[in-house]
Amino acid sequence: MFPTLRTPSGPVADDAPFWNPQRASSMPSHRYRSVYDRVEVPEFTRIWPTRRLEAPPLWVPVDLRDGNQALAEPMDPARKRRFFDLLVAMGFKEIEVGYPSASRADFDFVRHLVRDDLVPDDVTVVVFTPARADLIERTFASIEGLPRAVVHLYTATAPTWRDVVLGRDRDELHRLVLDAAGLVARLAGDRPGVRFEFSPEVFNQTEPDYVLRVCDSLTELWDASPDRPVIHNLPATVEIASPNVYADQIEFMHRNLARRDSVILSVHPHNDRGTGVACAELAVLAGAQRVEGCLFGNGERTGNVDLVALALNLHAQGVDPRVDFSDIDEIRRTVEHCNRIAVHERHPYGGDLVYTAFSGTHQDAIGKGMAHHAERAAALGVAPGEAPWNVPYLPIDPRDVGRDYEAVIRVNSQSGKGGVAYLLRTGHGFDLPRGLRVEFSRRVQAATDASGAEMTAKEIGELFRAEYLDATGPVCAVDWRTASTGPGRRDFTVTLRVAGTDRTAIGEDPAAALTNALRAAGTPVEITDLIPQPDDPTTVYAAVRVSGRPAWGAATDPSPATATINAVLSAVNRALTT
Repeated sequence: MFPTLRTPSGPVADDAPFWNPQRASSMPSHRYRSVYDRVEVPEFTRIWPTRRLEAPPLWVPVDLRDGNQALAEPMDPARKRRFFDLLVAMGFKEIEVGYPSASRADFDFVRHLVRDDLVPDDVTVVVFTPARADLIERTFASIEGLPRAVVHLYTATAPTWRDVVLGRDRDELHRLVLDAAGLVARLAGDRPGVRFEFSPEVFNQTEPDYVLRVCDSLTELWDASPDRPVIHNLPATVEIASPNVYADQIEFMHRNLARRDSVILSVHPHNDRGTGVACAELAVLAGAQRVEGCLFGNGERTGNVDLVALALNLHAQGVDPRVDFSDIDEIRRTVEHCNRIAVHERHPYGGDLVYTAFSGTHQDAIGKGMAHHAERAAALGVAPGEAPWNVPYLPIDPRDVGRDYEAVIRVNSQSGKGGVAYLLRTGHGFDLPRGLRVEFSRRVQAATDASGAEMTAKEIGELFRAEYLDATGPVCAVDWRTASTGPGRRDFTVTLRVAGTDRTAIGEDPAAALTNALRAAGTPVEITDLIPQPDDPTTVYAAVRVSGRPAWGAATDPSPATATINAVLSAVNRALTT
C-alpha cells in the first residue's frame, strides 16, 4: 500500500523503557549535527523563563518585502497598494515596504508611496538593502522626499555563509559591514527622520562574540542615542534549534549590547522547524522589543513568523496587541488576494474551521459553555461581548474577530447529541429535552453515516420537521373543544380519526382526552412526558409508550392546547409506523 516506506527495523535502543519498542529508522540522521555542535550557546543564568508577556512588542510586517520575494508570482502594484492600505488600516506603525534595489517594481512602489503622499504621519516605512554601495545608493534614491524612514542594512554573518557564500573571514566581513554602514550614515546626512537597522543574517548560527562585536561597532558608528536609537534585528534565518536556544541567544545579546538604551532589539524568526511563533514569544521574554513577520506566516520555505497568531495569542491572554484583527475574514481575503495563496482552514484564529467543533464531546461542552456565558453576562448586567470569556474549546470569543456563532458547531458522523441540539436551538428555536436529543441525534447519525458528508444546520432543521412536526400516520385529530363544566373546571373533548373511524372522548385536559380517545379506538397509550418549551409554550414535546414501544413527538401551534394534542399524536404515529 505504501511501497516507498521502509518500516523501521533497526535495533531498539539499549536504554529504551519496555513500553517504547520503536526501532531505529533507515533515515540518515547521523549526517546532521546538534545546534550545540554548530554554534556556541552562551552559558549564563537566564531570566526569560520567569518573565511574562504583559505588553506587545512593536510589530513590523514584512509582507511587502520578505513575504513578497517568497511568492511564485510577486505582487503587482495594485496588490502591493491594497496590502499596504490594509496594514495601515490595521494600525501597524512601522512597515517594511520593499527591497528597492532588487527590482524596478519595488523601487517604483516606494516612489509611488512618496509621490502620492500615502504614508500617514505616524507610520514609518522600512526599506531593505544589502551591504553593497551601489544598492545602498539606489535604496536612498527610493526614499528621497520621505520625512521618516528606516534603512535596513543586512549581510549574512554565520560561518557557513562567510566561508561558502561570501568567501570572507571574520575581519574581512566586519570591514565590509562597517564600510556599508558608513555609506548609509553619509547618505542619511543630517536627516533626523532617517534611522538605521542592521540584520546579521543567520544570527542564530553566528558566534555570539562575533555578532556582538559587529552590532556594537555599528551602534557606535551610527552614534545611537535614546532619541535616535538603532535597530539590531537578530534573525533566525533558518531555524535549527528548539525555541529555548533562540531565547538564550537573544537574552545574551540583550544583556551585553553596548548602549542598550539606544538600541531597539528586534527579532525575525522563520519557521523551518514549525516553531516560529514560539521563538518570537520566547525572544520577547528574553528582551526583544520588536518583531518582524508576516500576516498568516507567508515567507521563504515554511515562512516567516505569523503576526496574526502572535498578536491574537496576546489578545487571548488579556493583553491588547495594539493592532486590529476585528474583521479577520476581510484581512484574510485581502492577504489571499495579494499573495495568491490560500490560508489553511486550520490556521490559528483565521482559518475557516478554527472555531468549529465536529466532535460530539466538544460540541456538548461548547453548547453548555455558551449557555453559561450568556447567563453570566446577564447576571453581571453586561452585554455578552463584554463579559469575561470562559467557554470550553474556544480560546477567544469568535465575535472578537468578526466571526458569528453560526459555524461554531457543525455536524458530521463524528458529532453527538450536544451539537445537534445546539444547532436546533440556535438556528431553529427548538430546545429539545434530553430524551429527544438522544433519539434525534441517532437519526442524524444514521443520515451522516449513510451520506459520509456534513449535515448543515438547515438540513438538520428540515430533518427534524419532517421527522417530528410533520409526522403523519393512522391517527389524526378531527376536532377538539373545551367547555366550562363547573366552578374552576373545564373539560376537553377530542375527536380522533383512527383507521377511518372517528372516536370522541372527554378528559380534564388535552392529554387525558387524547388518552381516553385512543383507548376507545383500541390503541392504549401511556404519555410518559409532556414538556412545553420553557421559553415558548407554543412548542411542546411529548414522549409516549404504545404497546411497549417508546417514541417522541413535537409540535408548534399558537394555541398551547393544540400544540399539546399534535405533539402527542406525532409521538403516537411515530410509535405506530417506525
